[in-house]
Amino acid sequence: MSVVMEPVFLTVEETAGVLRISRTRVFDLIRTNRLRSRKFGRLRRIPVSAIREFARDQEDRR
Repeated sequence: MSVVMEPVFLTVEETAGVLRISRTRVFDLIRTNRLRSRKFGRLRRIPVSAIREFARDQEDRR
């Protein structure tokens, strides 16, 4: 039996795809503290929970 785990962190590119925005826009959101991220060495990763929070915040702004 194999266990399939959902990802906890996504790359900037994956996040851009999920949100349907550009990589540059993802980096802008990170830089302006609208989207949380973590660095693992030289790698930037975005928690899936942060993407969900960002999406909820966008819904609340409407």
